[in-house]
Amino acid sequence: MTFTQTQKRAAAWAGIFLALVLPLWLLAPVLTPFVVAAVLAYALTPLVDWLDRVGGGRLPRLLAVVLVEVLVIVVVLSMVLLIVPIVSKELPLLREQVPVLLERINSTLKPALAQAGIGFALDVASIKAYLLDYLNGNYEDALRSLLASVKLGGSFAFALIGNAVLVPVALFYLLMDWHRFVARALEFVPPRLRSSVDSFTQEADAVLGQYLRGQLLVMLLLAIFYSAGLALFGLDLALPIGVFTGLAIFVPYLGFGLGLILATLAGLLEFASTSGPSYAFLMIAVVFGLGQLIESLFLTPRLVGERIGLHPLAVIFALLAFGQLFGFVGVLIALPASAVLLVGMRRARAAYLSSRLYQA
Repeated sequence: MTFTQTQKRAAAWAGIFLALVLPLWLLAPVLTPFVVAAVLAYALTPLVDWLDRVGGGRLPRLLAVVLVEVLVIVVVLSMVLLIVPIVSKELPLLREQVPVLLERINSTLKPALAQAGIGFALDVASIKAYLLDYLNGNYEDALRSLLASVKLGGSFAFALIGNAVLVPVALFYLLMDWHRFVARALEFVPPRLRSSVDSFTQEADAVLGQYLRGQLLVMLLLAIFYSAGLALFGLDLALPIGVFTGLAIFVPYLGFGLGLILATLAGLLEFASTSGPSYAFLMIAVVFGLGQLIESLFLTPRLVGERIGLHPLAVIFALLAFGQLFGFVGVLIALPASAVLLVGMRRARAAYLSSRLYQA
């Protein structure tokens, strides 16, 4: 049995693809910090290059890399610290407002269910006593339990700390030598394919650049919108929840869902004894409903653009597939990686439609 040149070339590319993807899949836990650092380096290298140009060669690249990395660390820490005021505000409110919410639920549901012939009553006193005892319990026991769980999950804690240290280190070296790494990688491309690869990388860079710039603008505008919208309804935690929701939009669906849960919980706890739960649900429906409409109908089409062209079902599939393969990091890189794959699929489709196999 003989193979044509096209079949040999296809088999060679399939072998190269498997040789690249299989190690990535097998070593996914080890490669996670390097993948994160590589994605950040790709996004931040233009900023480092811009600082080089602004400095006119007088600013060492080392200093530019340090400045950019410090900026990234500050931004990440700021996002983490947004959770602190939310937690510190809502934990005391849990002790105060949960019994009020239970009373309202009991007083609302009991008459309605009684008319339907269903006997229903919450033992509010017992539930309240249990919750207060739990929330005001012995913190020494809680601390002891926490320490025990840390010991049981020591490998996870060690991996988390290790990644937190390794990602900045890997990012530093990648930012310092990014152009050299790219040039070395392109050396493996055969000369006859260099023009095609260069064309593909330029198109992929254009799509990813548009995606990243547009996504940053969407995140900024949504952070302002959610903060202002929640503040207009009088929510005390409007600023941290609004900013967190806007920034977390970078992870599709998951970011919006977390912001929605935080805002709902904060609204129910804060307005339970004053305006009632209905006011909190009205706030959520108006602010997050309008926010979702503005994002999906105006911001994302205008700022991110149609060049990415991923269907909503493709977005959901990409999130699930990359999450299954690479965990949480896979969720973060799902859309950028899918945008690059889409460029390849467009080119493969165009090549197929113009081939003799299709026109035969």
